[in-house]
Formats: sequence, structure tokens, C-alpha cells
Amino acid sequence: MSGSVRLDKLLANMGYGSRREVQALARAGAITLDGAPVPKADTRIALTPDLPARMQVDGRPLDPLPGMALMLHKPTGVTCSHKETGELVYSLLPSRWRMREPPLSTVGRLDKETSGLLLLTDDGDLLHRIISPRRHVAKRYVATLARPLRGDEGAIFAAGELMLEGEDKPLAPAVLEPLSPTLARLTITEGRYHQVRRMFAAVGNHVEALHRDRIGGLDLPADLAPGRYRLMGAEDLAAIFA
Repeated sequence: MSGSVRLDKLLANMGYGSRREVQALARAGAITLDGAPVPKADTRIALTPDLPARMQVDGRPLDPLPGMALMLHKPTGVTCSHKETGELVYSLLPSRWRMREPPLSTVGRLDKETSGLLLLTDDGDLLHRIISPRRHVAKRYVATLARPLRGDEGAIFAAGELMLEGEDKPLAPAVLEPLSPTLARLTITEGRYHQVRRMFAAVGNHVEALHRDRIGGLDLPADLAPGRYRLMGAEDLAAIFA
């Protein structure tokens, strides 16, 4: 993001309130830049990468500028949606982030009972680069199974010929790595509806628990607890496409 923008428009789009509320914050001296109050909400602000470190609102550093991306360790029981009932992934983030414009969106989805690495961004170009079928960004899952593996699942998944029920196009080849008789890693490059669960159902098994631990070359950090999130830097983003 570059250029400049009016202070009231910037902060309103970042979820700090309406333009009128931002104007009131400015008049009250609650917005500072380089330690000095910015009393006029129509002041144009240069959108430099260091702005969040230089500006404070109500004594706290400015939130990340538009173009933000973050990783979240999604717990089970949480839904990747803005509108469905129950606990949503957005409720795990600061409340004002739900008011940002452009909005934060999940990069693909994990179903309610699947845990693990979930990316969110307000950068539409980045989102589409990650989910584009042409990019073949791999996603790795760890599946806990109801029954022991038979031994032929790896060959079936790798063949690129498996048809899911109700579909007329075979799945792209996938890589299965058994970890124990009832535990396996599965790496896929597509994102069809409930794909991993349906793949194991197609070979006569049932997924009891499912966890995503990698997207592209980006691993879920071991120290990122369920329900916690972390802003992503350039190295994280590059790792996705490595």
C-alpha cells in the first residue's frame, strides 16, 4: 500500500469507528504521529510501511495497514464464516478487525470440526494466488482414522483416478504418508468440499479427527496455540509458494 489518505478515512476503514467518531478522537488528542497529536481528522497521512510503529490511537500502536495477512491456529468447533450461527473464526480476532474495509477473509476454509493452520487476509490478489488451481499450492493434513489403513490407499490416492461420490472429475494425485495404523498425513493440491474426509470414505474408512499443519511450505508454528493468531511477514508469505 502506498500514497496518502485522509486520517478519518484511514481509521474508519480500519475499524476504529465512523468518520465522525475518528474526528472526535482527533479533537481529543487521542491520535498521535511520531509522538505529536494529530488534531485534524482531514490531515493526509502517508501510507508508509512504518506507520503502525509511528502512530498511536488511544495510546496503542496502530493496527496493521490494509494488505495484512495472518495465520491462525483454528480450533475445532469454530466456523469459517461471517454469517453462520455459533462461534466464528473472526470472533478470535480483535473486534474492530471485523469492521475493516476491505474486509478480512479466510484463504479457503476448514470445516467446523477440522483444526489447524488457517490464513486470513484483506489482500484479494494474495488470496487468489494461494487458492488458484494453477498455483497447485499443497495443503497437508493429519487424519485420525476409525479403522486401520488397508495398505492400498496410498496407491489409490496417488493414481489421480479416484472419483468422489457425486462428482464427474477425478481427483488430482495426492500423497499419503502412514504414521501408524490409524494415523496418516495426506497432502492434496485441490480444495474440494470436505475432500480429505470424502477421500478416506471412498476407501472404506472414516476420519475421526482432522488437522491441517502445512500450506505450501508454511508450517503451523509449534508455539502457536489453538485460537491464537500471528501476523505474517514477507518470509512467511514466500514460504507458502516455496
